[in-house]
Amino acid sequence: MKNFALIGAAGYIAPRHMKAIRDTGNDLVAAMDVNDSVGIIDSHFPDAQFFTDFELFDAHVNAERRAGRALDYVSIASPNFLHAAHMQWALRTGADAICEKPLVLHPGQIDELKAIEAETGRKIHTILQLRLHPAILALRDRVAAMPKDRKAEVDLTYITSRGNWYLKSWKGLTEKSGGIATNIGVHFFDMLHFVYGALQENIVHLNTPTKAAGYLEYERARVRWFLSLDVNDVPAEEQAMGKRTFRAVLSDGESVEFSDGFTDLHTRSYEEVQAGRGFGLEENRVAIETVAHIRNAPLGAGGEMHPFVGKVG
Repeated sequence: MKNFALIGAAGYIAPRHMKAIRDTGNDLVAAMDVNDSVGIIDSHFPDAQFFTDFELFDAHVNAERRAGRALDYVSIASPNFLHAAHMQWALRTGADAICEKPLVLHPGQIDELKAIEAETGRKIHTILQLRLHPAILALRDRVAAMPKDRKAEVDLTYITSRGNWYLKSWKGLTEKSGGIATNIGVHFFDMLHFVYGALQENIVHLNTPTKAAGYLEYERARVRWFLSLDVNDVPAEEQAMGKRTFRAVLSDGESVEFSDGFTDLHTRSYEEVQAGRGFGLEENRVAIETVAHIRNAPLGAGGEMHPFVGKVG
C-alpha cells in the first residue's frame, strides 16, 4: 500500500483521483485545497488529514516524512496554472507526482520539470487517459494499417456547455487556465497526435473565451476541429432531447465512439503508473506545444474549416 496526498481536493476531477487511489489499494493520507467543500473525502478516505493552508499542509507532510511515514505519490488536481509549482513541490518533498491535464501551460516548463526530475531522482506521471481507451487504441491500429501515403479525413467536435460561473472562475482567465483549447481540448489534441503521428501544420480559425476552431495536419490525418462551451452550438436534434453536450469524432466518415468507460480511465491510469508503464513528461510535449500555439497564434485562412465555424454568430 502506497501513501498518497492530493492537492486540489475540492475540484471537479478530484473524486476520480480519490476513487483511483482507493481502487488500486492505496491510502490517501493528506489532502489540500483552499476551498473546504471536500465532504466527498468521507466516501473514500474518512481518516485523511485535510488542509486549506498550503504551509500547514507542507509542514504536516514534512513531519510525517521525518517520522518514517513519507509520501510515495502526490496527485495534483489543482488549477492549471499551479500544476508546475505543485509538481516541483511533490518531487522535492521526495514523492512522485501524478498530474491532471493539462500538465503545464507553457512548453518550456516541461524542460524545467525534467531538470527537477534529474535533480531529485523522482518522476512525474501524467493523466493521458484517452491513450488507454480501447476505442482509441483500435483506431490507432487501423491508422497504422492504412497505406503510408494516405491521410485520414477527421472532424473533431466537442461542445460541453457551461454556465455563467465558468468565465467568472479561474477557468475563464487565459493566464490561469490556458483558454478553452487548453482547458477542455488538450486531451483531444494529445489523442490526435497519439493516433495520427507528428503534427505538421496548426492553423487557428476561431479563438474566443467560449469557442475555438482550427485545422491540424498530422502525418496520417487532416483534422478540422471545433470546441465550444455554448449550449447553442449543440445540434438542434440533440438539444431537442435535452442534451447540453455533444462529442463527435469522425475519421473517414466513421464515428469513433469513446463515451463509454471514459470515467474509469483514471483508475486505469493509476494502475499503469504503479506498474511502471505510466506516461511521463515527454509524452505531453506535442499536445502542450499544440495548445500553446492555438492560444497565441493569429487567426489564419489556410486549411479546411470546420463546418460549425460558419454557424457561429
